[in-house]
Amino acid sequence: MSPRTTEQYEEIRESKRALIMNTALKLFAEEGYYITSISKIASEANISKGNLYNYFESKENLLSEIFHLGLKEIFESFDPNHDGVLTEDELKLFIDKSFLKLKDNLAFWKLYFILIMKPSVFKIYKKQFMELIIPLIQTLENYYSAKGSKNPNAEARLLGATLDGVGMNYVFDPENFPLNIVKNIIIEKYI
Repeated sequence: MSPRTTEQYEEIRESKRALIMNTALKLFAEEGYYITSISKIASEANISKGNLYNYFESKENLLSEIFHLGLKEIFESFDPNHDGVLTEDELKLFIDKSFLKLKDNLAFWKLYFILIMKPSVFKIYKKQFMELIIPLIQTLENYYSAKGSKNPNAEARLLGATLDGVGMNYVFDPENFPLNIVKNIIIEKYI
């Protein structure tokens, strides 16, 4: 058997890192952030606690990485050509992808909505959250301003609050929430 290449080691490392993050996400969403210990995450991921610390320096760092990745995935579809100008098609694409991500990663969004209401935990990822959200709001403001809105900031904030409200309602009642119908109404009203 030949020795592993640097690329193979990196693949193994990324795979283990993803396993830890997915395990932590599941446990944080099901049991709560404060109740879930590093030992429990390591045990569920079938690795040693010491090995887990080779990937994440602390539980706070692990939570921060989970949120950064989850939010980054959703915001990547916003202004996909990164020109700072949002078109109707790009906004529709963002809303479509947001709803898909909501359905595809229910555990992340459950954790997101639970923790965003806990100021002591929100402070862990607030900086990363604000770094992602402020440019998004500014681009939305520019979009609504170009459409002739009298209050583009309020329009941008209203769309964000609407998407958050839909997400929260869906997360806590996915079987009964009419997600696709609501998505179409939002597209009709905000685009």
